[in-house]
Amino acid sequence: MFCIIRINKVIYVKLFDSEILGIKNVNKKEPISPSTIIMISLDSTNAIDIILKNSLINIYIPKDNHKNMKIIKQIKISKSMKVSELVEAMSETGHQARKIGEAAKIFKNMIKDRECKVFFGLAGAMVPAGMKQVILDILDYTDVFTTTGATLTHDLAETIGEKHYFVDEKSDDVKLQKKGFNRMFNTYMKNTAYENLEKFFEKNWHEISKCRTIKEILWKLGELIKGKGILGKCWKNKIPIFCPALADSGIGLMIWGRKSAGKNISIDAFEDMKEIIDIAWTSKKSGVLYVGGGVPKNFIQQSLQFTKGSKYGIQITTDRQEYGGSSGASLKEGISWGKMNPKAKFVDVFCDATIALPLILSYVKSR
Repeated sequence: MFCIIRINKVIYVKLFDSEILGIKNVNKKEPISPSTIIMISLDSTNAIDIILKNSLINIYIPKDNHKNMKIIKQIKISKSMKVSELVEAMSETGHQARKIGEAAKIFKNMIKDRECKVFFGLAGAMVPAGMKQVILDILDYTDVFTTTGATLTHDLAETIGEKHYFVDEKSDDVKLQKKGFNRMFNTYMKNTAYENLEKFFEKNWHEISKCRTIKEILWKLGELIKGKGILGKCWKNKIPIFCPALADSGIGLMIWGRKSAGKNISIDAFEDMKEIIDIAWTSKKSGVLYVGGGVPKNFIQQSLQFTKGSKYGIQITTDRQEYGGSSGASLKEGISWGKMNPKAKFVDVFCDATIALPLILSYVKSR
């Protein structure tokens, strides 16, 4: 027994005990309705003979594509295996392991393309989690950096002498608060970090207050800490660094604190928008690396909206697209906005960035 289903100009025959055969309509005079479904209770061979004798249709069997299908390779771990070799092996497997492998190869091609401007958007508590040096190394391949005020606050705090510490996420948060410890999952920072940041801003306010854009503030901070840390590297290497939601951070609180003390500063936040759009629009090609999504991702995305779209894309996130937020929106969705080129090489990696990012970087650095 089998069933015949007409879809557009192709009719499919479903052999319930075998395979799907394709049947094309070749008689324009007597078209079969698109909704036609015919059930035939005959021996399969006889039924096909009947169909063939009826001049309405021709039958064809689709080519066997199994010969061209790529086989999943099982990972074998050896004692001397390098991280880059592991990532290469992961690219031949399934699920998110393959996505990490794909992301590593796309990032490699992105940074090797001399016409491509690399836009790096970073969100999440990556510095407290020990990813600061990973970020610094990725900045070696970055042309434009957009991040959160929290990332830069933790970076600045470490640069002036503060540390982040291990803590059990099951710890009593009431006790931690009484002891002056601020928890970020299984890491914490002492509350005294904010006191030292306040002293830093008081000491250097004369220089900071001369800045007129957020990017200028961030470069000035990098200069004041003598080129150390993330802020310092961006200043030293003249990497445009943008933080559109700077007010939503410890650094934002420090600036507000100076203003509330009667000190003046005049910032035009929209100048940064003009600069990143100019970079995006004048770039021959663009590639994006998004970690965590959020404001940093969207700030880059909107700058690409009226360009030819990004030619390379990597997104590492644990969010989902079904809820409509930017952090979970797929890179493919960006095609409808003009933010991602339809012919781009891109991949969405659904993984903790503290796992995926070091693996991707290790692959790139060894190649």
